[in-house]
Amino acid sequence: MRPARALIDLQALRHNYQIAREVTGSKALAVIKADAYGHGAVRCAQALEAEADGFAVACIEEALELRAAGIRAPVLLLEGFFEADELSLIVEHDFWCVVHSLWQLDAIEKAALSKPITVWLKLDSGMHRVGLHPKDYQAAYQRLLASGKVAKIVLMSHFARADELHSQSSAEQVAVFEAARQGLSAEVSLRNSPAVLGWPQIPSDWVRPGIMLYGATPFEEANAVASRLQPVMTLESKVICVRELPAGEPIGYGAKFVTPKPMRVGVVAMGYADGYPRQAPTGTPVMVAGQRSQLIGRVSMDMLCIDLTDVPQAGLGSTVELWGKNILASDVAKAADTIPYQIFCNLRRVPKLYSGA
Repeated sequence: MRPARALIDLQALRHNYQIAREVTGSKALAVIKADAYGHGAVRCAQALEAEADGFAVACIEEALELRAAGIRAPVLLLEGFFEADELSLIVEHDFWCVVHSLWQLDAIEKAALSKPITVWLKLDSGMHRVGLHPKDYQAAYQRLLASGKVAKIVLMSHFARADELHSQSSAEQVAVFEAARQGLSAEVSLRNSPAVLGWPQIPSDWVRPGIMLYGATPFEEANAVASRLQPVMTLESKVICVRELPAGEPIGYGAKFVTPKPMRVGVVAMGYADGYPRQAPTGTPVMVAGQRSQLIGRVSMDMLCIDLTDVPQAGLGSTVELWGKNILASDVAKAADTIPYQIFCNLRRVPKLYSGA
C-alpha cells in the first residue's frame, strides 16, 4: 500500500478551539468549510461538537453533510443561500444563514417559512467582496425584523487585511461597521482567525476561527498567541528509492537541480496529485528519519526527491514528514509562495488517519 498519509490529531484541534475561546471570551463558530480545510469536516465536527458553540460552512451542501452525519449543533451558511428554494432546507435543518445581498432579503420576505430563521446580516465594511452597502444596512435590519420570518439577527462583517498586523485597514473597517450599525441592538461577529490572534481590541460577541483551528498561523511574523497553536495535520510518506549520484547529475523533470557534489538522494512517494505544492522549490524543508533536510528538484505528480547526503540513518522505508509538528505548514507554504490555507485545501488522494477522538 502506498505509504503517503495524513495524520489528523483531533486533540490538537480541540486545543486550538479552546485557545480561540480563551483569548476572546467570546462564543466561537468553528469554521469547517472546504472539508475542514482538508482535514475532514465530519470527523472534525464530531470531535468539537461537545464544546463548540456551532460550526460555519460555505454552502448548504456542506451543511447537509454534517446533518447527515448526526451533527445537531448550529451550522452557519457563510455564503447564505444561492437559490430561494434553499430556504425550505434551511428551515427544515435549522441552519443559520448569512444574508449579504438585497436579493436574499427579498427572497426571505416572499418565502412562506414554517418557522423563523436565524440570520447573520453581513456588511461590506471595506473588503468589497460580498456584504450589504452601509447605506442599506439599517433598512435591511428593519426589514428583517418587520418580516416576522427572523428569530434572531447577528451583525457581521469580514476583514480584508487582519493578517497584516501593522495595517490600519481593520480599524478602518471597524469604524465603518460601527457607524452602519449605530442604534441596532444585536450580537456582533467580526473576528476571524487573524483578528482572534492579533487584534484583541476589536469587539466581537461571536468569533469565527478558521485556519487557527488547524494549527497554522495566518501571519508572516511571529505572534505570541499563534505560537501556542498545535499543528493538527501531519502529512507524511516514506522513502521508496535511494540513489547515489556523482556531481553534475540532473534530478527530476526539467533538470532544475544538478548535483553540485556527490549526493545521496531519496525518492519519496508524494507529489502534486496528493496536494503537495508543485511550485515548492529546492530547499523546502522536510523531516526524514528525525532530521531536517530539504527537497531537491521539481515536484512531480506522484514523487519528489530529498537530500539524504547528511542523513546517514535514513534509507529505504524511512518516514518523511512533509509538514506537521516538526515542519510547519506555514514554512512549506512560504517556500512555495502560497499560504497554508491552500496547501491544506489542496490535499487529495491521501488517506486520513485520525487520533485523539
